[in-house]
Amino acid sequence: MQAPTSTGDGKRRARRAVPLRAVNGVSDVKIGILAVQGGFAAHAARLAELGAETVEVRTVKDLEGCDGLILPGGESTTQLQFLQEEGLFDAVKKFAVDGGAIFGTCAGAILLAKEVKNPAQVSLGLLDMIVLRNAYGRQMASDVFFGSSNLADVPMEMVFIRAPVIESVGPGVEVLAEYGGKRVLVQKANVMAATFHPELTQDSSVHTHFLKMVGASPRRSASVVG
Repeated sequence: MQAPTSTGDGKRRARRAVPLRAVNGVSDVKIGILAVQGGFAAHAARLAELGAETVEVRTVKDLEGCDGLILPGGESTTQLQFLQEEGLFDAVKKFAVDGGAIFGTCAGAILLAKEVKNPAQVSLGLLDMIVLRNAYGRQMASDVFFGSSNLADVPMEMVFIRAPVIESVGPGVEVLAEYGGKRVLVQKANVMAATFHPELTQDSSVHTHFLKMVGASPRRSASVVG
C-alpha cells in the first residue's frame, strides 16, 4: 500500500477511507496524523485498512476538520520544536480540550505526558503520567514482544524501539496493556498513549480501539450534530 505523500504544490494529500465502510458504525471519520518524522505513513496505512480517512498534519489548518489526531513515534525533541514553531502546540492542546481524541505512540507518548524525565522536557501535559525518556539506554534495539491487554483475549503483539517507560500514572488513568510489569498502553478519557508501535504489528486492536474513542468523543458528537 502506497504511503501518503505531499503533492508538488505543497498541499497535503489525504488518504481516503475504504469505500462504503463505516468505522465502528460511524461514517466519514477523518484522522489527522502529525507528519514530521517517524511512522506516520504506517499509521495512515493501518487506519485506511480499518476504513478511516487520514490527513497529514503539518499546520494548524491541516488539523481543522479532523475527528482525531495521532502523534507518531520519532524524536520527541524534534517534534516538540516543530509543534512550537508552527503554532501546533497550543492548537493540539485546544483540540484535546474541545474533546478531540488523541493517540500518541513512543515519542508521541512523551509529548502527551504531564511530566517528562531523563532528561526533563516540555510537553503538552494532556495525560496524567510521568514518562522516562531513554529508559532502556542506547543498547535498546527494536524488539517484538507479546503482552497482556484489555483489548483482546490473546496476547498483544508489541514492537518496542528505544521505548520510553511510563513511571507512574495519576487517578483515572486506565492501564490497557502491560509488558514485563510495566504499563505500555494507557488511556484517560479522550487521550491514549503507547510506549510501543502498534502500527508496525499485524494486530489492529489498538487502532480499532482508538477509532471507537474517536466515535465516542465530544468533538465527534458535536461535528455530527452540527
